[in-house]
Amino acid sequence: MKKIACLFLFVSLFVYTQYAQAQATTLKEALAGKFLIGTAMNLDQIWEKDTMAVKVITQQFDAIGAENCMKSMFLQPKEGEFNFKDADQFVAFGEQNHLWMTGHCLIWHSQTPSWFFTDKDGNAVSRDTLIARMRNHIMTVVGRYKGSVKGWDVVNEALNDDGTYRNSKFYEIVGEDFIPLAFKFAHEADPNAELYYNDYNEWRPEKRDAIVKLVKKLKDEGLRIDAVGMQGHVGMDYPDLGDYKAAIDAYAAAGVKVMVTELDLSALPSPRRNVGANISDIEAYRNEMNPYTGSLPDSVSTAWTNRMAAFFKLFIDNKDKMERVTLWGVTDGQSWKNNFPMRGRTDYPLLFDRNYQPKAIVSAIIQEAEKQ
Repeated sequence: MKKIACLFLFVSLFVYTQYAQAQATTLKEALAGKFLIGTAMNLDQIWEKDTMAVKVITQQFDAIGAENCMKSMFLQPKEGEFNFKDADQFVAFGEQNHLWMTGHCLIWHSQTPSWFFTDKDGNAVSRDTLIARMRNHIMTVVGRYKGSVKGWDVVNEALNDDGTYRNSKFYEIVGEDFIPLAFKFAHEADPNAELYYNDYNEWRPEKRDAIVKLVKKLKDEGLRIDAVGMQGHVGMDYPDLGDYKAAIDAYAAAGVKVMVTELDLSALPSPRRNVGANISDIEAYRNEMNPYTGSLPDSVSTAWTNRMAAFFKLFIDNKDKMERVTLWGVTDGQSWKNNFPMRGRTDYPLLFDRNYQPKAIVSAIIQEAEKQ
């Protein structure tokens, strides 16, 4: 009996040691030399109030992006009145922890204060005035963090899914030139910073081809563009991995690196179209779209893990083209997906659960990375 007990103890210790060693390898260690692994940070994390999230960030990730505090509505809510308090803290956190920092974002049709586009009487400003405001904003922000923030999402979401230009105020007032002008100003402000174009549904062929055309246009004009940011808000049934691979290949062939900048994988059903106005229909729709309020069933959790693992295998297989993969948040409980496309949805789209614990996907990613 003593021999059996000793053998059982030995086996138990061996299994525990193997488990501990596996857990000792972090995401950033496993992916070192392949691409950076990052996360977006909210204000509680930037100011280190969410100490559990800070622990995960510093242990697992080697890159960070600001979820909101570097958007123009927060940095310059009134013309000439900059508020750098939160952005300064974000940069201080990054420098203290030796993390690659991305500035998100300089020019975006959304979350831009209305004064940007109007005069004191509320009328649309002239093309020259808007260009001057763009230049001042970009030069001030990029110049302030010169040498600290290593890369910038210069222009965000400028194209429609069919490849046409979004009819934003920037496009309406300035025209197509607003994009090359933004890249020009950003490069002038910090010649060493990497510059990116960032968008969603960037795997759709029409949009992919338009982004490639835009990259070539910028390069033909002698402007710096280092990478295309593929946001990566994906679901269980979209996109097709073949389309995603084709987009990675197309951007790389255009002479830039590829980044996945806002990755999350919704575990929930995709919304149905053409929902009627009948109250009972809407409530049924809500129930249908929010089926896992307590936790994911094992079968769904396994399917989610396999789907996310397939994306990371794609990224690792194409590591020569990839620069960075950034998750849009740290834990499931902090994800914007919990309230999209309707308030109150409970989703499970990230690598760490609501208790800040690594999900099975973390070990799967590490194992896949260590194969290569």
